[in-house]
Amino acid sequence: MATIEMETRQARKRRRIVWDVAPSDIIQECQPVPEKVELERYVTPPRREDDREGHYVFSVGENLTPRCTFGRVLECLDNQTQEHVAVKVVRSNSRYRGAAMIEIDVLRHLAEHDKVGSHCVEIRSWFDYRNHICIVFEKLGPSLYDILKRNRYRPFPVDLVREFGRQLLESVAYMHELHYIHTDLKPENILLVSSESVKISNWELLAKVSDIKLIDFGSTVYDNPNHRSTVSTRHYRAPEVILGLGWSYPCDIWGIGCILVELCSGRALFQTHENLEHLAMMERVLQPFPPHIIQKATRGAEVYFRQGSRLNWPEGAKSRESIRAVQRLQHVKDLISWHLCSPSSCVFIDLLYKLLRFDPSERLSAKEALNHSFFRRKFEF
Repeated sequence: MATIEMETRQARKRRRIVWDVAPSDIIQECQPVPEKVELERYVTPPRREDDREGHYVFSVGENLTPRCTFGRVLECLDNQTQEHVAVKVVRSNSRYRGAAMIEIDVLRHLAEHDKVGSHCVEIRSWFDYRNHICIVFEKLGPSLYDILKRNRYRPFPVDLVREFGRQLLESVAYMHELHYIHTDLKPENILLVSSESVKISNWELLAKVSDIKLIDFGSTVYDNPNHRSTVSTRHYRAPEVILGLGWSYPCDIWGIGCILVELCSGRALFQTHENLEHLAMMERVLQPFPPHIIQKATRGAEVYFRQGSRLNWPEGAKSRESIRAVQRLQHVKDLISWHLCSPSSCVFIDLLYKLLRFDPSERLSAKEALNHSFFRRKFEF
């Protein structure tokens, strides 16, 4: 397969620090090779050392296999079918190779049981090249985060928020039925099926077709008691993960609640990189933590509370700026009411409260959320 000229498609994701989930590969986009440029076919490129992070170092125009052309995550041309696909090239170390093989198994299992359309990205094939696992996917459009960024973080129209939320819940409900937990739900991992867009009102770019698919199953786990302690990108991490209470399917539901607020408001609900500040933000926009949740906190999380009765805030804040960042946040009810400006917004607010319960046992399941009145009928917003 012959590589083709590329340009960056996605901006780097919001910064994560070392104790957060490892950042995903940068997605890049290819443009067709001009007809006058002839590429020598199926010639193995010279061997090069991987970069310091174990990524494959590629050169535009080189042939890697008779079928596909790739770098890290690239839009590629299949030389046999002439179809554009996305190829994810995994780092060449045992940790990432093992995770890639698990991701392949998850993707195949999801595809095998998908009868009605799960809104999960489709895997086409995979191969091993110079110690790099390469996974071939269908080509999709930009992420919801890309669209927000291109439009200067203007909120999505509520009808699109409803449609995106419905499809996301359907995808997560399907995964949960098969006993999988995604653990890394965020706007960057929700891609539009089509790259086509239109300009409306104050928006510079808006999806012409609202169909979406969920991607990045590298952190997906099968539900069992032996989980790692920390999951999810910081902004979308559930309180039970921070407090060491153990986590399961409801951690995905918390992430969906955070995503819906972000799509409606244009900004991430919890923009923080520190546990105590994160918990203080949760109390600011929702309500104080109930006593039974505080009492269940693990020994390592006890430091976040004073005498086991209330959050150690603002006394435990690391800086005045941290205190101000929390104080600037609006209650979720006020935030949504300000953006939707309609009495009917109470339906959406009711859904958010039921997705963002501190006690994971009290959150709606994905199936239950799909039956909420916000998705069952349209309201005038």
